[in-house]
Amino acid sequence: MTGDDIVNLRHISKTFGGIKALDDVSLDVKRGEVHALVGENGAGKSTLIKVLAGVHYPDDGAEIIINGERTVVKNPLDAIRKGISVIYQDISLFPNLTVAENICIGNEAVWGRQLDWKKINELATAAIQRVGARLNPKTVLKDLNLASQQIVAIARAISFNAGLIVMDEPTSTLSAGEVENLYKIIDTLRRENIAVLFISHKFDEIYRVADRVTVFRDGKYIASRDIAAIDRRELIRLMVGREVEYLSLTARSLCKDKILKVENLTKKGNFRNVSFELKKGEILGITGLVGSGRTEIAKALFGLNRPDTGEIILEGRPVVIGCAADALHYGIAYVPENRQLEGLILADTVQQNITLPILDTIRNQFGCVDKEKGLAITQQYIEKMDVRPPDPGKRARFLSGGNQQKVVLAKWLATNPKILIADEPTSGVDIGAKIEIHKTLRELADSGIGVIVISSELPEILAVSDRILIMRRGRVAGVAAKKDATQESIMAKALGTAEQAAEFI
Repeated sequence: MTGDDIVNLRHISKTFGGIKALDDVSLDVKRGEVHALVGENGAGKSTLIKVLAGVHYPDDGAEIIINGERTVVKNPLDAIRKGISVIYQDISLFPNLTVAENICIGNEAVWGRQLDWKKINELATAAIQRVGARLNPKTVLKDLNLASQQIVAIARAISFNAGLIVMDEPTSTLSAGEVENLYKIIDTLRRENIAVLFISHKFDEIYRVADRVTVFRDGKYIASRDIAAIDRRELIRLMVGREVEYLSLTARSLCKDKILKVENLTKKGNFRNVSFELKKGEILGITGLVGSGRTEIAKALFGLNRPDTGEIILEGRPVVIGCAADALHYGIAYVPENRQLEGLILADTVQQNITLPILDTIRNQFGCVDKEKGLAITQQYIEKMDVRPPDPGKRARFLSGGNQQKVVLAKWLATNPKILIADEPTSGVDIGAKIEIHKTLRELADSGIGVIVISSELPEILAVSDRILIMRRGRVAGVAAKKDATQESIMAKALGTAEQAAEFI
């Protein structure tokens, strides 16, 4: 411990039902530094955050030292009083309250016999100005986009005089421009001597914002390094315990048979005159800025966003896909962008989630679900996807983000699709899980399945795709063969000009 440290965590362990999520880990965070915490899904990052935030009590023997004093964090409000604020991935604010109310809720400075609305607006305005934002304190939160809501969460932390702000996957739903704005806010916090604990799976942003990085693996502390003193290869090795290459799909001879043809698909307010083809065994990457219509097209193909006009031709014949049941009938599967809200029933088990789309195929002669048959299929896909722990009875909510994503993939692979649409398939997953998911997508393509991968990560699109479709403002801005595509050329088409693209590369 030094005088520069704002938080020291020592000998932190946490056990759930006999399983150690954290095993004697330590972490130091200095005032005014941005400290990245990295590790594969299930490494213990989220558990440590919750211990620091007062959500979980650590096991006996733990030491939590804040501003040089050993303490016990009793609950989240106690953590805030001690200068620790956590901004979770889902932001966790109140959508029906105003910006000012969200910033000041729980702030004892505005409480008396009645609320001091003048002081609430003054405190909120001051906090918004400190992060360099332009927001109306009287705006209802639900009327703001996610990036602005995140700014409100940061302003709230500042209003409580936080010395340490924890940001958990803060860029997962932001566009390139919004990410750059967040970086500027983080730089402002650093100048004001506020520490940031930054959790992310994206190496580009870790190397952009962090001063130091700490690695966890399997619930254990592995190492801490100055970011300038460690390259990406070494950081990955520390995270996964082995050398991992981000392998690029080599050029392949593709089947000439078209499995899908989309002609002039239009949905007012979503996309217009979208046309493309997908061959059997091909991986078609679709990319573009947030709001370009990528996800809306995927949902149209799966019957969740029926187009106004245009034609979908499957294996040479036109089809009408009016609902998800139609899509499944035609052999189309869809892995949605938001696995927790749209991909899983979190309260159900792994087996219940994986077998949900195929219940009709595992009924016995009496019309009842054959649980033994369902269990056999579940175990097959748990092994195929390397779901951890390999427990069919585990509730989905208790799995790490990467393993939740593997269950979503398993769920749709169990339908034996002809076409698999994967929307942001590796969002929020660690590098090891990302490589495994890419490998699975390639194996599916090699087996003759047509695969569509939607991603905002250009390195991923370039690594995994045979061809790349670029969207801009609901229209197809271009199609590029893998050998001809670069990050610069893709971004130029996505933005419309090479000059604009240069600002985002």
